[in-house]
Amino acid sequence: MNTAYISALAGLTGAGIGGLTSFATSWLTQRTQLAVQYREAERKRRETLFNAFIAEASRLYGDALVHGEDDVTQLVKLYALVTRIRLTASPTVLMTAERAMDTIVDTYLKPNKTLHELKIFAEQGGMDFLHDFGEACRAELAEVMLYSFPS
Repeated sequence: MNTAYISALAGLTGAGIGGLTSFATSWLTQRTQLAVQYREAERKRRETLFNAFIAEASRLYGDALVHGEDDVTQLVKLYALVTRIRLTASPTVLMTAERAMDTIVDTYLKPNKTLHELKIFAEQGGMDFLHDFGEACRAELAEVMLYSFPS
């Protein structure tokens, strides 16, 4: 075989390997960036949902402590948020959200509290009914950043 052919073949092989390496590096970088963007968008979406639940549950819990309600229309938005949580969140987050919702319903069924009773209730930690929900959400948001990859 002619040495010119060997040099040309070596040059073409080197160029092909270089091009393939460049393509592979670009593809891997792009895929990694997309995965990071996906995880961040998913985390923000869940965080927004969890914040909406916390805001509505807190509002209703405060109302339930001082008002007895037979009107279930107040709870519709909270039920809708729990349903949205059911679609995207882990079973642990869902269970704690349902437990918080049950606490609100049970509180509506109890006698109203006076300002003095509310002070004592708060000092005893009774106002922290969303603690478990918050902890479950924090764990899930951290997990989303670690393990969610687009299919």
